[in-house]
Amino acid sequence: MSASMPGSHSNPSVNSDGGASAPLVAADGRPLKTSLRRALFKNKLRAILLVAPLMLFLLVAFIFPIFSMLTRSVESNEVVTIMPTTSSALQGWDGEGLPDESVYAALAHDLKEGQINRNLGRVASRLNYEYSGMRSTITGTARRIARVESPESWKETLIEAHRNWEDTNVWRVIKRESSGYTLSYYLAAMDMRYDADGSIVRQPENRRVYVDLMIKTLWMSMLITFLCFLLGYPVAFLLASLPMRTSSLLMMLVLLPFWTSLLVRTTTWIAILQSQGILNNMLVALGFIDDQSRLQMIYNEIGTIVAMTHILLPFMILPLYSVMKSISPTYMRAARSMGATGYTAFRRVYFPQTLPGIGAGAILVFILAIGYYITPALVGGESGRFITNFIAYHMQVSLNWGLAAAIASLLLGLVIALYLIYNRLVGSDNLKLG
Repeated sequence: MSASMPGSHSNPSVNSDGGASAPLVAADGRPLKTSLRRALFKNKLRAILLVAPLMLFLLVAFIFPIFSMLTRSVESNEVVTIMPTTSSALQGWDGEGLPDESVYAALAHDLKEGQINRNLGRVASRLNYEYSGMRSTITGTARRIARVESPESWKETLIEAHRNWEDTNVWRVIKRESSGYTLSYYLAAMDMRYDADGSIVRQPENRRVYVDLMIKTLWMSMLITFLCFLLGYPVAFLLASLPMRTSSLLMMLVLLPFWTSLLVRTTTWIAILQSQGILNNMLVALGFIDDQSRLQMIYNEIGTIVAMTHILLPFMILPLYSVMKSISPTYMRAARSMGATGYTAFRRVYFPQTLPGIGAGAILVFILAIGYYITPALVGGESGRFITNFIAYHMQVSLNWGLAAAIASLLLGLVIALYLIYNRLVGSDNLKLG
């Protein structure tokens, strides 16, 4: 047997007789694999705990509201909840002719119960969205039959109370809305509806509102984004080219709108653009227009575009400035030294390097613009309103939350689709905020 050399260490994984290797252990005596697994688990758990508050915030403030909105846009449980007996009785009706006596009796029972529980207004409003006049039909019938007990024919009694109960289309609407879910809100948001036979048709021309308004919102948001780029690019270039002390002072002026209330900025534009406002008075004083030909620049599309361009301009300048500041001036000098003109050097060397900032600023401005509703409501009038103003109207005035949720869902889908197209053509990797 050979002796061990001084200072040498025996291999812990090999027995002295050359047998099977022994398991490696950590300093605490545990197997090395177990210790590594426990250490990795602790690191993952620590990372999860660090991001848990952010994930909880996103869940509560972002994911859950969106899920609730999507659910609200297809949910229609008023009929099946408040008129359960009628909903059940209509399941056996084939949709042809009037229902039989049992359905009318079920309706009378539900109307009486709803009158006692004081919840007929909900189902009346819901059905009124689908068929005009249903609110007065339900509430009026409930009042008339409140004291009627066991007549010879509920069918004749209800028809006598209101003639709409002999209209087959009324019963078709009630049966269609008894499922608990509906596409009616999305159809209305796309200027479509169900006809008397249950087929999907377009709304009459005088009731087509939302599609045209959605298109107008889209192109006006794109125009505002383009104007912000035209105005913001030279400002960002100037800030990036000036000495730090001067650019910092000018940057404070760019950020000044953030320190001013949105309502104050919007109402200021009303004072500037109105017919008797500052700008019109200046044009009259300088002789460009006469006093009888003052320009109408407020409560229309012009007012919305001007005010929103001013409000959203900093969101274009800041990403552009952060990108331009990182571009070394040696690139332009190198291009000039190789014979390029100033315009050629800018177009082929400088401008391509600012595309990440342009993309980031354009996405910020466009998404903010397409979701604005306060400024268009104050300065847009009838022609300068956005689709978001109708979302607010249905949420606060008409209380048609299902239609508001459907319009908002379509708007969300439109924004996501445009982003996917942008990502496919340009690539989100080319975005740069700083």
